Amino acid sequence: MKRILSGIKPSGTLTLGNYIGAISKFVELQKKRPEDEFYLFVADLHAITIPQETALLRKRTRDVAAMYLAAGIDPERTVLFIQSEIKEHAELGYLLQCFTYIGELERMTQFKDKSKKGETGLSSAFFSYPALMAADIILYDADYVPVGEDQKQHLELTRDIAARFNNRFGAFFTVPEPLIPEVGARIMDLQDPTKKMSKSEDSDKGCITLYDDRATIMKKIRSAVTDSVGIVRFDPENQPGLANLITIYAALSGLSPAEVVSKFPGPGYAPFKDACADLVADAIGTLQKRYEDVISSGTLDAILDRGRDVAGKVAFKKLEKAKQKIGLGRKR
Repeated sequence: MKRILSGIKPSGTLTLGNYIGAISKFVELQKKRPEDEFYLFVADLHAITIPQETALLRKRTRDVAAMYLAAGIDPERTVLFIQSEIKEHAELGYLLQCFTYIGELERMTQFKDKSKKGETGLSSAFFSYPALMAADIILYDADYVPVGEDQKQHLELTRDIAARFNNRFGAFFTVPEPLIPEVGARIMDLQDPTKKMSKSEDSDKGCITLYDDRATIMKKIRSAVTDSVGIVRFDPENQPGLANLITIYAALSGLSPAEVVSKFPGPGYAPFKDACADLVADAIGTLQKRYEDVISSGTLDAILDRGRDVAGKVAFKKLEKAKQKIGLGRKR
């Protein structure tokens, strides 16, 4: 039996990209790997590397958990919990900073991007959070972590930190492996397909949220940037906007990009865009209904309490052993 772990930040409104790239993939993994166990957490500590509104952060934290349940995760097979309710995350995160080099943190893409833009007022946590991310994973000895292509860098650092600790103190942390989905790993902005679809962008025209109504979804898909070629084909390099829509269609339909293309042989993009918009609106509409069912059922807190208790016991034991390895405390 292997342990698979994933987390998602509640720092903004959940998007179609979150659903395709993370939430639905976690559900699929559960179905494909019935012998494995799954740990899933809402990464609220990561959200506060930038300022958050208190009440909104609490709401979004619950929304993320509810959406995972609405998407179909099995609460009986999933340890679902809130990151900040397990204090060992923050403590091990600090300890792992002591095994992380400044140069490694400076090479992290998000920090480099902010630095290049000349942004000021960044918190020290924004610089050091990859060590906390490493703690999130190796605290539970996760064997596999589902990641998109843009997240591989963080997992590689996690692997380096775990190996560095093991080299010094002996085999202790499991060095995790990535699980990268073949389709839908990265959904791009509908108006600028060079950027990942983001819940933090100033304009929402290129971003479909999991709370958009049908009319809004249809409008956003139909107005998505494509090109003047007028032929439906999967060419991410020369037709990135169209390729992004094909990726979305493929991920939601279970078809391959080639199979999607074969369904729309005629010239022009309107029929394909209409079909894609209907598919997205139907999927999100179903998800919204299930989300409302989860919220109204009153079971969410009981599931989160159980997840907190299970994860807390595992985390406490692992952290105490790590501290003993390092030489912290009075225990010999």
